[in-house]
Amino acid sequence: MGVRAFDHRTLPDASAPHETKANSVLRPIVFGANDGLVSNLALVMGVAGANPAPGIIVLAGIAGLLAGAFSMGVGEYISVQSQRELLDFQIAFQRKQLREAPEQERAILTRLYTERGFSPAQAADFAAAVFDDDDHAVRLLIFEEVGLDARSIGSPLAAALSSFVAFTIGAFIPLLPFLLASGQEALFGSIAVSLVALALLGTGIARLTRRPIPYGAVRQVLLGGAAAAVTFAVGTIIGAHGI
Repeated sequence: MGVRAFDHRTLPDASAPHETKANSVLRPIVFGANDGLVSNLALVMGVAGANPAPGIIVLAGIAGLLAGAFSMGVGEYISVQSQRELLDFQIAFQRKQLREAPEQERAILTRLYTERGFSPAQAADFAAAVFDDDDHAVRLLIFEEVGLDARSIGSPLAAALSSFVAFTIGAFIPLLPFLLASGQEALFGSIAVSLVALALLGTGIARLTRRPIPYGAVRQVLLGGAAAAVTFAVGTIIGAHGI
């Protein structure tokens, strides 16, 4: 299956940067909120389908919100911190290799750039220029050999907090109507606000990924709505059979 081509008319101006600091901050927030909204909407609808006492739905929604938010926060912290620890180890190891086998490392870099289309002389000149500065050589070798780049690894604490807060906000949306009302009013209110929120999140995701906004909004509503419908149906069946 091929990669879906972008309409050239939707691409930004050629002079625009590939990424902005705003987008790099916005991305984990948008996706964290999406995870919270979809997961807690599905959970709340599943419990509501069994037609329990209103307090049970609220309890389930709050439990899902807290469990998901802490899981997201801890997961993001461990993920980013592990990348930083791996990068620190690779930096120390690469410095050791440069001290003990500099010609081997120079040959590796020369070979890599020869394979990319440089002539042997050009690749050797490039490697020599890079190896004039040990810090540059270490960073480039780690990127080329391991695929790690300090510029792409953020703060583990910031990642954890942003994921926790974004998930909490997203998960709170389908729960809110059940805190303000009960019965069918709360159920339909939850569905309505959740679908609107899904459309807005789909719009945000479409802007981040440079997709058409209607496509992103409709896709998000359909996927989130399908998850809620399935869990509601399962909850209804369980409630009807008294399981």
